[in-house]
Amino acid sequence: MSTPTETAVPTTAAFTAAWQEWHAAHERHRADPHGFLAVTHLHWLGHSHRPGGAAPLDGVPGIWSVENDVVTVVLGVGESLLRDGHELNPDAAGATVTFGPIAERDGLTLKSGDAVVELAKRGGEYIVRPRHPGNPLLNEYRGTPAYAPDASFAVNGTFVPFESPRPTTVGAAVEGIQHVYEAPGELHFTLAGQDLVLTAFNGHAPGTLSVLFTDATSGKTTYAANRSLTVVPDGDGSVVLDFNRAVNLPCAYTDLATCPLPPAENRLAVAIEAGEQIPYERREQQ
Repeated sequence: MSTPTETAVPTTAAFTAAWQEWHAAHERHRADPHGFLAVTHLHWLGHSHRPGGAAPLDGVPGIWSVENDVVTVVLGVGESLLRDGHELNPDAAGATVTFGPIAERDGLTLKSGDAVVELAKRGGEYIVRPRHPGNPLLNEYRGTPAYAPDASFAVNGTFVPFESPRPTTVGAAVEGIQHVYEAPGELHFTLAGQDLVLTAFNGHAPGTLSVLFTDATSGKTTYAANRSLTVVPDGDGSVVLDFNRAVNLPCAYTDLATCPLPPAENRLAVAIEAGEQIPYERREQQ
């Protein structure tokens, strides 16, 4: 007679190795010298956030303003700003440049010295976020704790599309703004003996879906506001929801993020003890 194992659903060596490879790659991406851990400031150009009009911004060159969906930057003598490798103040004598309109949740990247400057639109207003590779949050990053991979949290499900995509409004990590996403459908699955449903949004890559959710671990072992899971449905709608690959959004690490919050129906009562946990940086603030 064989001795029963301590784990009801054993995690195979191949499953663990695949997860470790995936998570290592995700950590490398997160620690990019110009990734979100390098963000030093969050500037709002919209009038409801900063009604004073044109002004200099910490961490970036120039005087910035926005009007009629167009952003204007006045560069002074000797100030440098590049777009796609092209200097926008070519003779260093000063220049006025404009950008936009930019679509919601879209943006562009400029360069200033060893920093990059993100110009984007969030919640209907323009933001400017400089990213400096010397930012302490990036340089002191120790990695993100996560649950040990467990195959029982990789479950089969079904993507059920709506007759037409549904505009879905959600809150944000920044008070006072909202995000509107098109939800193409729902993911139906069973976990911990419960039949569950999650509203899905379109993912960043074609053919993928993104799910924002919380569960009974949120605020305890996992970040309170949200976690994200990317899934890829097959042509017949079948899908695997591998919650071992649930990841934190930028707002789990920095207050300079505008991350969306899950829709109300995606706040699950079950405990999903899989995926990334509260970052060390947030744990130390508790």
